[in-house]
Amino acid sequence: IKYLLKGIFKSIPGVEKIYNFHKETGGTNNARYCYSVWLRHLTEANENGFPGVPNKLAELGPGDSLGIGISALLSGSEKCYALDIVRYTDAKKNLEIFEKLVTLFRERTAVPRDLSFSQIQPELDNYDFPHHILTEALLEASLKPERLNRIRESIRNLDNPEYSSGPDCMICYKVPWTDSAVIETGKIDMIISQAVLQHIDDIELTYQSMNIWLKESGYISHCIDLRSMGTSDSWYGHWSYSDLEWKIVKGRKKYLINRLPYSEHIALAKKYGFDISNEK
Repeated sequence: IKYLLKGIFKSIPGVEKIYNFHKETGGTNNARYCYSVWLRHLTEANENGFPGVPNKLAELGPGDSLGIGISALLSGSEKCYALDIVRYTDAKKNLEIFEKLVTLFRERTAVPRDLSFSQIQPELDNYDFPHHILTEALLEASLKPERLNRIRESIRNLDNPEYSSGPDCMICYKVPWTDSAVIETGKIDMIISQAVLQHIDDIELTYQSMNIWLKESGYISHCIDLRSMGTSDSWYGHWSYSDLEWKIVKGRKKYLINRLPYSEHIALAKKYGFDISNEK
């Protein structure tokens, strides 16, 4: 009942604006979190037959910062596409995250797994800095001052469409994205998301778009949170609501969770041409 009442309250016109329920998503406002997530996905990809660092990366739902994509750039990627439904971030916040990430990479910091990150997935067998992937030669090139300045300039121009479409820009931030045309066909090496796919309502369009964006040799790496995300007292309670009850719980939010089971994600991935190389 309390979750139904919350949904009714948040549906009152003007309430959501006053309380700013979409102010932050949590997570990517922390550089160590972004660094940890990126290195986990990169390590898992390499262990499952996708060696090295992707040249072009796309991230779905970056949230409070583009820190995961920036981590990829600092690892040697040349281009990062960040796609979101709501704009949560800005240049100032990303510049702060960027400088902290540079320090983490320069110090070859081990993959963070302290108590505050205890629930981050995927889990690794070894949390040492992945020197076998990010070699000294690679990092020497990716962390050169002139290259860091290119990334900084790309961050400063997040809201400059003329610059972001130019050859010098390393970051393309699209908000909101509504169709697959936001990225050219067959250009992306890796698509990543961290606790995002459970929030997307038109999930079939998303899997279809990922198929369109990827190169033939490309791959996706997604962590999907199937819990109730604060909509119930139990982790599985979101599946117990009727459609009408769920509509009330969701209220006027642009998104909440799509309530799809894991099997549906796997079915959609296979429908749009993906081979599953690993599941955890």
